[in-house]
Amino acid sequence: MRSAALFYNPLSGRRRQRRIADVEAVLKVFRDAGIQAEAAETQGPNWTGEQVREAIRAGADTIFGCGGDGTVHDVIQGMVGTDATLGIIPMGTANALAHDLKIPLSPVAAAKAALRARPRQISVGRIAYTGFDGCKGARYFIIAVGAGVDAHLFYKLNPLVKSRVGMAAYYSKATRLWLTHPLENFLVQVDGGHPLPVSQLLAVRIRFFGGVLRELAPGASLERDDLRMVLFRTRSRIAYLRYILRGMFGQPWEIRGIELVYGRKVTCRMVKDVLPQKSRIFVEADGELLGTLPADVEMVAEKLNMLAP
Repeated sequence: MRSAALFYNPLSGRRRQRRIADVEAVLKVFRDAGIQAEAAETQGPNWTGEQVREAIRAGADTIFGCGGDGTVHDVIQGMVGTDATLGIIPMGTANALAHDLKIPLSPVAAAKAALRARPRQISVGRIAYTGFDGCKGARYFIIAVGAGVDAHLFYKLNPLVKSRVGMAAYYSKATRLWLTHPLENFLVQVDGGHPLPVSQLLAVRIRFFGGVLRELAPGASLERDDLRMVLFRTRSRIAYLRYILRGMFGQPWEIRGIELVYGRKVTCRMVKDVLPQKSRIFVEADGELLGTLPADVEMVAEKLNMLAP
């Protein structure tokens, strides 16, 4: 690492008033180590990728996402297929990727760990989806994709409440959705197989999410080049609850109607043909709400260089 560009989300997490101080402290760690380092605010999901590409063209060999998983998600849009290396300074709410990689949650400690870390190549996924305006969109992802009730959670979650109370906002809204949300079926095809009706799909890349979710999809790993898919072939709310409890307590329970499979590609379609604007099955990637079905999720040939302890 010789030249680093730090991108931080001024709105991410619960410590907005300390965000600038944290970023300055990280810059000092890098500069004291003889690394040229600069920082800039992210300009939103549609522009952060171009900010990152411009920094790489200007000579940055390492790009740091300073924020939560959504900030890292935005940053990698400009990195996939380049020689630059991704670093993570956790400053968000959930920080699932940092938990999985065992990166310290203190910004300064994370920066010091990055100085000792070595880059490794990991596989990334790509989701093509239908935007809320009916137009097609596509994003790379590194943590997970969800279609169904989990994406509806991000649709309903109030960003202001999230910023004030953190993960409690997730748990509160998730509980309400579990009690009230209509679990509508849609169709998925894994690696071109037979269409299967499901009420929720998770396509996961990391093993450990931290918090109460812990091991959401046993067998998932960034060391692999495929997706660990969780197929909820049930509309039973009790089955949903048992699956979450399974992850919380790390138990190898088998839940009737919920299957785990490996695959490299999954297509998601409505049971019946509907206009994109009428679809109420939402999709998310890395915790960021994207749009609705139809959607295609797959691993891609491009790799991403990433720093990890």
